[in-house]
Amino acid sequence: MKVVVSGSSGLIGSSLVASLQADGHDVVTLVRRTPTAAGQVQWDPSLGASGVTAELRAAIDGAGAVVNLAGAGVAEKRWDEAWKHQILDSRVAATTCLATAITDVASKPPVFVSGSASGYYGDTGPVAADESAHAGRTFLAHVCQSWELAAEPAREVGVRVVHPRTGTVADPDGGAFGRWLPVFKLGGGGPLGNGKQWWSLISLTDEVRGIRHAIDTDSLVGPANFAAPEQVTNGDLAKALGRALSRPSLVPAPLFGLRIVLGEFADELVISQRMAPNALTASGFEFSHPTIASIVEDMLG
Repeated sequence: MKVVVSGSSGLIGSSLVASLQADGHDVVTLVRRTPTAAGQVQWDPSLGASGVTAELRAAIDGAGAVVNLAGAGVAEKRWDEAWKHQILDSRVAATTCLATAITDVASKPPVFVSGSASGYYGDTGPVAADESAHAGRTFLAHVCQSWELAAEPAREVGVRVVHPRTGTVADPDGGAFGRWLPVFKLGGGGPLGNGKQWWSLISLTDEVRGIRHAIDTDSLVGPANFAAPEQVTNGDLAKALGRALSRPSLVPAPLFGLRIVLGEFADELVISQRMAPNALTASGFEFSHPTIASIVEDMLG
């Protein structure tokens, strides 16, 4: 099966491409630079609908699936207004480009897996949100709503669209953990803020398996929470990491300090984002790492 993947150089995208290729699928990766290898197609996602080229149409025409993971890294830089615009615009423009290309081709892909995130719900409080919960009012909630809405053209032409609302991916090489874990390893780890906020984690293994499940499972449509069945508070997670690394986990990172380093992103880290993966489990998905202990063990090898 031919699978077209955007965001293939990122943490999730690179692992997804490797998984698909290992199983013999024909993977076409969309790249900004001049292609340097077979299976790469150049595109400019920042152009939105006007970025649809003949090469992009040819890549999508006849594909078995399109997976959209393109977007500026939320934890990549300190947030300021310019970077917040980049976070939003990069996701909306890329999704618009792909959704428009899907409508243009004769042989449309049966499924468009287009990313979203736990930020959709804003501050959930202690109660786990399922896919029917209302959107929040934070900046990332606005981003996720706009991101999902940009896929509407594909839905309108009958393509099955799935939005993985991904929680915090537990991997030492990227995202929030890419910044947090090194502090633990140096012995200065601890909760972020007061540590009482809920986090919904998913292992990188289950994230990739979940996307592949979304490709293969016709009954999975619309938003799907990508988060392990067991969630914990940030403080309890800090303790679990400390135990696993045999390091102290008592030094809290105060909110004012986080704001100095991360800008407004700090405010997103100290609100509760607790999700129930109801759509995934109802569609038959079984987690390889359903508990926090198993996620930490997988992440740390």
